[in-house]
Amino acid sequence: MVRMDTENADIKAIEEIVATVEQAQRAKDAEGFLALFHPDALWTTAHGKVLIGFDAIAEFTRAVLPNAEWDGEVTYEAVHIQFLRPDVAAVKIRQIYHSPTGDTEGAPLYIMTKQPNDKWLLHAAQNTEVRAA
Repeated sequence: MVRMDTENADIKAIEEIVATVEQAQRAKDAEGFLALFHPDALWTTAHGKVLIGFDAIAEFTRAVLPNAEWDGEVTYEAVHIQFLRPDVAAVKIRQIYHSPTGDTEGAPLYIMTKQPNDKWLLHAAQNTEVRAA
């Protein structure tokens, strides 16, 4: 029973990180977004730009996010969480951009790691655009 309670708490914590990603993106809050990353993180943008390490992610995010322009808003939902180990989770995200011209979708995959202080961080991510068939 202890494992179930622990896993439920971890699921809730991971869902909170995903909600914080959404909030930071909507607010164009680079520092709030960057606070979610492990120092050794790897991030691949929706357009295929590979960023290795926190410094590269921070440089890109600080240059791009505050100046990003979009007409609408974005939502993020953790649609599947799979624990690879008790301290490592693969998290499939449903990302919807709601705009006046219609919705578009992304399907990011986050690999998150639980830190010694029980905080979950983004450790590796692929932000993938979904194209209509």
